[in-house]
Amino acid sequence: MSKQRPVVAVVDDDPRILESLEDLLESAGYTACSFSSARLLLINGLAGLDVLITDIGMSGMNGLELRDLVRNVRPDLPVFLITGRHEIADQGRAQGISGFFRKPFDSQALLAAIGDALPHERNGG
Repeated sequence: MSKQRPVVAVVDDDPRILESLEDLLESAGYTACSFSSARLLLINGLAGLDVLITDIGMSGMNGLELRDLVRNVRPDLPVFLITGRHEIADQGRAQGISGFFRKPFDSQALLAAIGDALPHERNGG
């Protein structure tokens, strides 16, 4: 029985970022699910997700609030935060919080972080 590709959800209110991340993730062998708001992600549900990438600065529920909510519901789900506000990412890193990526982010660094966050049950493929 073939193993399904890991599912990565992306939440960002910028359609260009969603499209760019979706292309990057799909080309790296992941199944990407894009949402333009935290609300849409939560309506869809967190079941079946392997990784979550969310923008911090969004209207409605922001990425930090979404991360906190997800930690309560799915503490096992790795969450990566992306932001165009460099001071937020730098402050998070300074506090020892991993998983912050500044826009424009390094695609290879993001993919490496996702790979590291996933359970290592894959045969080096």
